[in-house]
Amino acid sequence: MSAPVATFDRARLAQQLTQGAQRLPLALSAAQIERLLDYLALLVKWNAVYNLTAVRDPAQMVVQHLLDSLAALPAYAGARAVLDVGAGGGLPGMVLAIWAAEAEPALRVALVDTVHKKTAFLTQAKAELGLVNVSVHTGRVEQLQAGPFDVITSRAFAELTDFVNWSGHLLAPGGRFLALKGVRPDAEIAGLPAGWQATRVEPLQVPGLDAARHLITIERQPVDGGGSAA
Repeated sequence: MSAPVATFDRARLAQQLTQGAQRLPLALSAAQIERLLDYLALLVKWNAVYNLTAVRDPAQMVVQHLLDSLAALPAYAGARAVLDVGAGGGLPGMVLAIWAAEAEPALRVALVDTVHKKTAFLTQAKAELGLVNVSVHTGRVEQLQAGPFDVITSRAFAELTDFVNWSGHLLAPGGRFLALKGVRPDAEIAGLPAGWQATRVEPLQVPGLDAARHLITIERQPVDGGGSAA
């Protein structure tokens, strides 16, 4: 595992992360930067053996994983219980939890994935980073008995219809889904099941990333059928 870690230039990555956060704009404390880099170091180390992500370069991980997740943070405002479905290596859930530990201490983040090696990593990261606001679950979200959650989120997990159908039973009344996607998924939005609608479709600008990113907010459709995606 040691070879990838040797390329981990912490000072350079800290500068990159700090500058990227400022461009979002997002104010991160020195402690939050350090904890995010601790998480990234663990991801790099475990990735050498468990293949948690196809991205291998730590500098690209800062952009494609950390900043990509941080760009969506404003959408979680006011949340107290968040579920990250198909959490994988912890994106965006672990990044959200690291930020919230200092910024929103009342927020709790649950992460669920079917792949044991991924949840083993998440459990280890939770322990090493001292994240008391995190819970990790192994299994299918359809069978999860937890919550309810006022926000259920995912990042490149599944088509929107499957995301809603599989995890809708865990959403609290008045809650919302937040799906992080690449290109704007108009066909998926149009195909949402009855009773659900995309109430907001927001392009995200991720510093250093030359690729489309969109955040889709999905809510239960009002009885009168009003509202539309922005």
